[in-house]
Amino acid sequence: MTRNPFPPSRGRQAGSAGGKLITALLVIALLAFGGWLVLRDMGGDRKAADGAASTSARSSAGGGAPDPIEPLTGLPTLDAAAAYQPKGEVIDVDISEYAGYAGLIAANGGLEPNPDSFFARNYGFQVRLTLSEEEGWSKLNNGRVAASVTTADTLAVLGRQFEVTVPAQIGFSRGADQVVVDAGIANVNQLKGKVLAASQFNESEFFIRYLASEAGVPIKVLRDLDGRPAAGELGLVFYEDAFIACDAYEHELSRRSPRLNGCVGWSPRTDEVAAASDGRAKVLVSNRNLLIVADLLLLNKGFAQAHPEWAKGLVHGLLEGNRLVRDEPAAQIPVIARAFKWSEADTRAELAKVHLSNLPENLAFFEGTIDSAGSFQGIFQSSVLVYGNLIRNPADPARFVDTAALQALKQQGLYAGQTIAIAPIRSGGGPVSLEGDALLSKDIRFFFQSNSAILDKSAPANAGYLDTIKNFLQVSPGSVVLLRGHVDDARRGEFERQGGQELVRSMSLKAMELSRQRAQAVRDALLERHPKLDAERIELVGRGWEEPAGSDSDLNRRVEVQWFTLE
Repeated sequence: MTRNPFPPSRGRQAGSAGGKLITALLVIALLAFGGWLVLRDMGGDRKAADGAASTSARSSAGGGAPDPIEPLTGLPTLDAAAAYQPKGEVIDVDISEYAGYAGLIAANGGLEPNPDSFFARNYGFQVRLTLSEEEGWSKLNNGRVAASVTTADTLAVLGRQFEVTVPAQIGFSRGADQVVVDAGIANVNQLKGKVLAASQFNESEFFIRYLASEAGVPIKVLRDLDGRPAAGELGLVFYEDAFIACDAYEHELSRRSPRLNGCVGWSPRTDEVAAASDGRAKVLVSNRNLLIVADLLLLNKGFAQAHPEWAKGLVHGLLEGNRLVRDEPAAQIPVIARAFKWSEADTRAELAKVHLSNLPENLAFFEGTIDSAGSFQGIFQSSVLVYGNLIRNPADPARFVDTAALQALKQQGLYAGQTIAIAPIRSGGGPVSLEGDALLSKDIRFFFQSNSAILDKSAPANAGYLDTIKNFLQVSPGSVVLLRGHVDDARRGEFERQGGQELVRSMSLKAMELSRQRAQAVRDALLERHPKLDAERIELVGRGWEEPAGSDSDLNRRVEVQWFTLE
């Protein structure tokens, strides 16, 4: 369902008596495993279990390299929809071992049904929270639980077959999802021609697909490590879960000629792989300051329609629990630690990797007015875009959302003192450095009036390009974009014939000034279209014809957008 930061023991299989017994019962084991694969392919919730499933995917008893799985070529199929029927006054809610769900635990006073919980005292029902790492999308759709959790990108994948209501955002993941790569890879653009280990149809795959899409790097899904992407593509090889994907990359790092160039997963496994690589690997980027992984509360649609007051109670309890964890963490950490069977130190560390959303942040997230993180519509549409032909008939994101409970709480005057408070997480305390490598860069050919720095207002594409730049700043608090203006050098030879190198130098300076003026024009238009943007987060430079993208003059008349994020 989701990441488990402290998975069960994942030790290597050995030739024990238990192993011999398994061998003797091979037929039964194969049948069980085949049945498990069928269930897996029928759909799943967020991140699959990282414990027992991980060891089962080993390719040999000696701790050899994990085997890739056959990638799904279509979307998951769910069990038919059915309404959840409450069992008396107790309803079932599935969560997983992830600090982002701490608010629900705080409101419930633990995992078990509690007559003294916020839900019971204020709405007359009790909640049974179940920690489940199984693939549970079908479970929610089929009415076996009243509520569950997932990320916004997943809804685009599951589409119309998923009969759920989304009444609230739980929060943003901040640092748990990471991309680990070979030490020599400086940015996302340099992943062209490389191969990463990943896991399919969860937020980690969405994370790398999103980054690659923004950098203009197409994704090529490979069946195994013998396949290679084209020079301009990023190859993905899928494994059973993200921890196994990291295991695969770690194993390849020990080879003389590794066939993988990185992995996509979540902490702590990603951090462990980088730390154990002896400098051969590094964390390229995390989602600490890239807020596109948003956790949502999901309600079985039939249940929500039949019990609107209980649906409101779940939303109210979530927000109250989030408030308690945000405002009074010392009092809540023991409850959360007991529920997850973590130490209190681990609980604090895991809570530092999430942002638990309050009421105004929820409303802004669904209304698309949040200026410091991704919005529901934006993430949903990004998911549709990055999965390409896999999502052939995307659903309307509005079909899932029902903010009636959020609006009712606002009208009651609850949480009136709360404000939107999503800030960048800074390591060194200073601003973003533009001296290092940008996370990614993107060439955009804005349309200008001929031989001028005046944007062509008759070109509708320009407005979309401005929104692209705004989105970079919006989804990553604290980030900076550098606009690098470029012009073509098609007339350089003509200038040299007319006046030699002196004229070439003179025209080169003019070209540099024109390119800077064009970058300035883009900056001015961006701030005019989106006046809430902080002008200090938009830098610019003119590079003239000094950095051609190729021999095509049209391609060289461009503004390169470099995106620098905090890490």
